[in-house]
Amino acid sequence: MSNIDFNHKVVEMKNITKKFGDFTANDNINLTVHKGEVHALLGENGAGKTTLMNVLYGLYQPTSGEIYIREEKTSIEDPNVAIKKGIGMVHQHFMLVQPFTVAENIILGMETTRGISLDMKKAVEDVKKLSDKYGLYVDPNAKIQDISVGMQQRVEILKALYRGAEILILDEPTAVLTPQEIEDLIEIIRSLTEQGKTIIIITHKLKEIKMTSNYCTIIRRGKRIDTVKVSETSEDDLASKMVGREVNFKVVKKEREKGNTSIKIDNLVVKDNRGINAVDGLSLEINSGEILGLAGIDGNGQSELIEALNGLRYVDSGKIFMNGKDITNKSPKEVLDNNVAVIPEDRQKRGLVLDFSMAENMILENYHKEPFSKRGILSYNNIENFAKDLIKRFDVRPENEKIKAKALSGGNQQKVIIAREVTNDPDLLIASQPTRGLDVGAIEYVHNALVEQRDKGKAVFLVSLELDEIMNVSDRIAVIYEGKIVGIIDAKDADEKTLGLMMAGGGKDGE
Repeated sequence: MSNIDFNHKVVEMKNITKKFGDFTANDNINLTVHKGEVHALLGENGAGKTTLMNVLYGLYQPTSGEIYIREEKTSIEDPNVAIKKGIGMVHQHFMLVQPFTVAENIILGMETTRGISLDMKKAVEDVKKLSDKYGLYVDPNAKIQDISVGMQQRVEILKALYRGAEILILDEPTAVLTPQEIEDLIEIIRSLTEQGKTIIIITHKLKEIKMTSNYCTIIRRGKRIDTVKVSETSEDDLASKMVGREVNFKVVKKEREKGNTSIKIDNLVVKDNRGINAVDGLSLEINSGEILGLAGIDGNGQSELIEALNGLRYVDSGKIFMNGKDITNKSPKEVLDNNVAVIPEDRQKRGLVLDFSMAENMILENYHKEPFSKRGILSYNNIENFAKDLIKRFDVRPENEKIKAKALSGGNQQKVIIAREVTNDPDLLIASQPTRGLDVGAIEYVHNALVEQRDKGKAVFLVSLELDEIMNVSDRIAVIYEGKIVGIIDAKDADEKTLGLMMAGGGKDGE
């Protein structure tokens, strides 16, 4: 707290309203941030947090309202003006050029030249100096495509600092990070504020607000609800202010007899992109009427396993049986026809066609069937009525089936995918990182949807990096380490210590 200079307001947004046609994304919002402060913007997916920050960064122009930077009224026409004013923004989906090196990305558009040629040597030195100063260690010569997501985020932060950012906006900074990377990011945030930087975090993760932020402004459905001092507010209070009701963090589920084996995975071997065994002799059975959670540190074969199960990656050896039928190396369509549905890990890359409307995305897997098409011609009336029904049932916002998927917030994109997959009435639902980047209201919703499938006698395979989620939602928990299942325990007997040991390669008793 000692770093905050309360005499120095660095950002004031006064009565900001932003409309898109008839839709009001920000409704008369006020926000004040002081120098050296970490200020969280908390709200559900689609509440208008990112829109507000896009206004501050000059990506959108406000419909009405005023912005003051360091107590001077400022018109931020575009991001170049924001950068000149010392504002930097790290977006949820990174804006990096994959084949370029770290140093090339950081200096892009602000290149140091010697004569008419690019002075790469100086650029690398500048990046090293900057990364040392802020404890953001990166390899300046590594290509973006070869480094982890956590490292890419550091590059984005360095890119903003290189341009002289004093005010840093981080949009959902932990949505794609592993638990270890999240700890590293929290250290980075502390180091930046110690050196006088001001940070605004857009988030809906209550635990991280408690760990990082001094103040928190809550936005609900486009309106500012409150600004609170984080140290004096509980997670429960923040959650209920955010969604406007009490939120149940515990998943309520009845005891249930599990049924027959739904999917049987027998001694599976699957290679990763480098040709190394990512899944290495893995065997697992999931029964109807149960949720089996797969716990593991990221990069232990989870992604390759799921891709093999849904026909997107070649199985080298071993078998996959669905309801007793061999579906090994079948096409994704054949897997779907065998009653397997998937909520994919990367919703934008694998779950949606971003330029299609919400309605079109909801029938992606069934567009060729009646009533959605007849003799190869799509029936848009039926498609849109079907979508309207799902939008109501699954509480997707805004309620407009014609809106493009790319215009939806992350949580609402996820709801579209869940609505589609659950409506297919699968025997097995594979849910990979289903709540990544979602707010507590949406998380509660997703968990209830998974339990509902289980209660209908379906098999649910939950793959998540969130241990709380695995322990809370699953009936049994399997732990994956280096492509093998190292143990399976009943969720009732699970604790973080036991699971953590197994995830690091130790046995159930830590042997």
